[in-house]
Amino acid sequence: MSWGRVGQHRGHGAKGGHGAAGMHKHRWSWVIKYAPTWFGKHGFNVPYTRKTKTRIVNIGWIEENIEHLLKEGIATKDETGVITIDISKLGFNKLGGQGKVTKVYRIIAPQATHSAVEKIKAAGGVVVLPS
Repeated sequence: MSWGRVGQHRGHGAKGGHGAAGMHKHRWSWVIKYAPTWFGKHGFNVPYTRKTKTRIVNIGWIEENIEHLLKEGIATKDETGVITIDISKLGFNKLGGQGKVTKVYRIIAPQATHSAVEKIKAAGGVVVLPS
């Protein structure tokens, strides 16, 4: 490696210590430049909690796409003409009230807005919520 005279860099004296030795002494300028958060307290990590994202489907979207949903088998129509649909099979977890209802529905939903429930009831349908 060519360190010049005999004995230079032979021992460990030129390293300045092992590991993090000298971080508050002779390596302080390195800490300031490359690791400014090396010392001290820096807050805490919030424990991981599983949060479910609310995915809303409006009754207007269901009304527009009901023929496709019936053809795919996601929604079913019984002999009385009531259309049953479970919105969790579509990947949604809340029923929104935007749109108009012209058919009779039986919608199974984990959550629903007040306006959605009122519109479905006014059309003669029912919203099944877990309670």
